[in-house]
Amino acid sequence: MVKLIIVRHGHVEGIEPERFRGRTDVPLTPEGRRQAIVTAGCIASRWEPAVVYTSPLQRCIQTASAIAGGCHVEVAVQEDLNDLNYGSWQWQLHSEVRGKSPGLFDCWLAAPHLMRFPDGEALQDLLARAANVVRMAMKRHPLDTVVLVSHDSVIRAMLLQLLDQPVSAYWRIVPAPCSISEVDIVGHGVRVIGINETHHLEKASS
Repeated sequence: MVKLIIVRHGHVEGIEPERFRGRTDVPLTPEGRRQAIVTAGCIASRWEPAVVYTSPLQRCIQTASAIAGGCHVEVAVQEDLNDLNYGSWQWQLHSEVRGKSPGLFDCWLAAPHLMRFPDGEALQDLLARAANVVRMAMKRHPLDTVVLVSHDSVIRAMLLQLLDQPVSAYWRIVPAPCSISEVDIVGHGVRVIGINETHHLEKASS
């Protein structure tokens, strides 16, 4: 059995007001660094991962490094964990894009599986990358616990496939910063143990 511990990076600028962050390489905020440390402690207390794989963007590398340090394992960059490529929309405010391209923006919210970002990716590209990561983990770590640190878009794409849900359900999964999702893959069967757990963050802030 391979156990996947799927973690979204900590808080960054561009979450509020919301921007199409994508490949913009922003670092964690002080709150994001705090979340990463708390999440590292939570994971170290519950599991013994063999490795931490991360997106190449620094907000994920910083989160992954905290987790790896707490668990005394190595960090490895996995390109397929990179955020969705929003093309020419990257780093623009949602409100700006809504004003410039209202039809395409409405399509993104109502039928995300039917659009491609101008000069960027479609969700089908993202789904393929997310599936590559799962296959990699199954091949390299058939008996291990593996931490995957990525972005809300990639986590949505990964969980949709593991839950056997359609691409059109993209917005139904909302990973919070430094949330934890837990999935066991036994043979060809998938057991989703937890999605978007944030109790560790709430306890640390109380």
